[in-house]
Amino acid sequence: MKTRLLMLTALFNALFGTALASEGEKVDYAAPAVSGINQDGATVNFADVYAKGPTVVFFYPKANTPGCTKQACSLRDAFADLSKDGVQVLGVSFDKPEAQKKFKDDHKLPYDLIADPDGKVVAAFKVEKMMKGLIPLATRQCFLIKGGKVVWHDAKASTDQQAADIKRVLGELK
Repeated sequence: MKTRLLMLTALFNALFGTALASEGEKVDYAAPAVSGINQDGATVNFADVYAKGPTVVFFYPKANTPGCTKQACSLRDAFADLSKDGVQVLGVSFDKPEAQKKFKDDHKLPYDLIADPDGKVVAAFKVEKMMKGLIPLATRQCFLIKGGKVVWHDAKASTDQQAADIKRVLGELK
C-alpha cells in the first residue's frame, strides 16, 4: 500500500508539478551530441544550439498538462531576459511533433519543443522514464549547458520557478 502511494505521488508530481524551487547540482561533463525533431518536423542538432550560447534543455512528462505548462510558461515569461544573456531553450518530451506544435502554439512558447517519441534524446541525457500504463513519460528535469558541457543538472525541476532557478545558476556561474 505504501509503495502504491509513493508511486501515485511521484506520478502526480511529474504530471502536475510542484512549485518548489530546486537547488539542482553543479556538474561538469560533455553535453550529449544528439539531434531531434522539433514541433515543425525540422531536425535540431543540439550541438549547433549549444554553439550559440548557454542552453537550457528541460524535460517534461506531457505537453499541455498543468505542471508541464507551468514549467514551459515560466521559461516563456523569462525568455526575453534569458535571451539578453544569449541563452537558448529547448523543451523535450515523448510527445509527437503535432502535440508539441499544439503546446507551443497554445502557450505562445518562443523556443523549440523537441518531439522524442522514441526516447533517443531522453536516453542521451540519461533522464529517467516512468510509465503511465503503456505510455512512457520523461521525468521533469532540467540541464544547463555552457561551452559544450553540462554545468548544472536539476533532477527534480520546478514548475513555475524553473526560470528563476536558471537565472540564479547563471548568476552563480559568472
